[in-house]
Amino acid sequence: MALTDLEPVSRQSTAELIADRLRDAIMRGSLKPGEQLGEADLAAHFQVSRGPLREAMQRLVSEGLLHSIRNRGIFVTELTLDDVVDVYRSRRVIEGGALAMILEGRRDEAYEALGPAVEAMRTAAERGDSAAVSDADQLFHQILVESSASPRLVRAARTLLIETRMCMGVLQTTYDDIRDQAREHVALRDAIKDGADADVGKLLAEHLDDAVVRLRGKSLPA
Repeated sequence: MALTDLEPVSRQSTAELIADRLRDAIMRGSLKPGEQLGEADLAAHFQVSRGPLREAMQRLVSEGLLHSIRNRGIFVTELTLDDVVDVYRSRRVIEGGALAMILEGRRDEAYEALGPAVEAMRTAAERGDSAAVSDADQLFHQILVESSASPRLVRAARTLLIETRMCMGVLQTTYDDIRDQAREHVALRDAIKDGADADVGKLLAEHLDDAVVRLRGKSLPA
């Protein structure tokens, strides 16, 4: 094949950049569940035409973070309890797969990479900052999947983690004592370093299953 037949590599498009900003706003709660997205206001905010904005919003519709209602517009998705339970069950599959790859020979790299997230969680827990603990929790699980060195698992986990953070943006945490939340992640990181494979897998599964149990006791729409 001649080089002239190959498309040049382009930088991130305007639509991709807008989609990234919208994802972050949804995850952080700046755009709240059920909130309608106004095209004119957003186009003015981003200083772009409506074309790339619509493309960005359709990307998030396909990811399930936004949904379209005919003749009404596009809204931030509202997660029910059943949705969140499904998210955690899906995370168990994705993160369990990532953990299996880590245990095959990436333990040390994962242990080191998870250090800053664990330390941030412990520090935030000691000062009683539940929002910062949730941020560090999110970072821990993001790094866990990234440590598998599987770009496909990373892509699969991205929307699930954002949906988790959307829920946590309302609840902040499901733990009665956020220091317990930090301690669980410390124990999981230590197990990744030198625990038996079966024990590490069980610890991760129990961690995610326990989150579902706690969520059932919180005030989420059915």
